Amino acid sequence: MLKSSVLGAIRWYQRRGGSRHFFNLDCNFEPSCSEYTAQAIELHGLGQGLKLGLQRIRRCNDPDCVAKHHDPVPRLPTSLKSHES
Repeated sequence: MLKSSVLGAIRWYQRRGGSRHFFNLDCNFEPSCSEYTAQAIELHGLGQGLKLGLQRIRRCNDPDCVAKHHDPVPRLPTSLKSHES
């Protein structure tokens, strides 16, 4: 129930114009930070998805960025990714 409520809030935010409407900012990434967070929640669950989304938001909105960067949601849990090397 909480997961669907959070995803519903993200979708509401997106339909209302997202960061451009609420904060007069543009996301520096593709997909947008809100879409990234929604995808991360759907793929990794609420806790890990929110953690990934907040980490992404912290990296976004660099005023010196002139192009959008492609940054998809990691497919493996982040704890496993560090052991791949």
